[in-house]
Amino acid sequence: MKVFHGLALAAATALLTVGLAGPPALAAAPSNDAYGGAVVIPAVPFSTTIDTTEATTDADDVELNVCGAPAMDASVWYRFTATADEAYIADVSASDYSAGVFVATGAPGGFTVLECGPGGVAWQAMAGETYSIIVIDDQQDGGGNGGSMSLVIDVAPPPPALEASIDPTGRFDARTGTATISGTLECSEEAGAAFVEAQLTQRVGRLLIRGFGFTEVLCDGTAQPWSMEVIGDNGLFKGGKAATVTFSIACGLASCSEYFAERTVQLKGKR
Repeated sequence: MKVFHGLALAAATALLTVGLAGPPALAAAPSNDAYGGAVVIPAVPFSTTIDTTEATTDADDVELNVCGAPAMDASVWYRFTATADEAYIADVSASDYSAGVFVATGAPGGFTVLECGPGGVAWQAMAGETYSIIVIDDQQDGGGNGGSMSLVIDVAPPPPALEASIDPTGRFDARTGTATISGTLECSEEAGAAFVEAQLTQRVGRLLIRGFGFTEVLCDGTAQPWSMEVIGDNGLFKGGKAATVTFSIACGLASCSEYFAERTVQLKGKR
């Protein structure tokens, strides 16, 4: 009873103190918490850091979520009118929480989402078109609500320059008829994704054996070796000459570069 009485007295005292002091002060939501208060971005490059811990979620945020984001917490809105037909990036990776970005055209009730994703997005803009850029706490780090949000918007860099080569000799496996070809791929800078596709053709008797291969390649600004197995679609590869055509792609933040190469390869191995 003494313990209960003591706790009750302490609680009553605390309530009285709060009552005398008045209601606690609450931090205000950011001025761009909703669509109508979107911050207009006058020009790029643009960067900002704001506190989104008091930002809220409303029906407009829910309408945007066509990408399956885990949550649409702590949304803040920006508005940008493109001055040229260019690719742009919106990067929030420097935020201290798991932030995601949506880029949309239109207005509430009629949004068209162009891009969305965690950490940032890139999109192709048209001169004179106005875009809503919405930053959310997607809770991919296990919680919300918001934090210190850092946003950078700028023109997207060009795709990496790309060059690929094919080695003059390859191998074949007499048992399986599988050919192995190789070469190098070099990008001017780090790319998000790079790969090589190849078509290999060889005249074997009356047949023209044809096969296709694919491999991913590290793209980091240095020449990287690649190698792939090619299985004939309509027969077995043999020793001798074969023609190759390779198609390489390396993608940057907003766009990709391509490279074609052709050569005759000598397939070597045990017949």
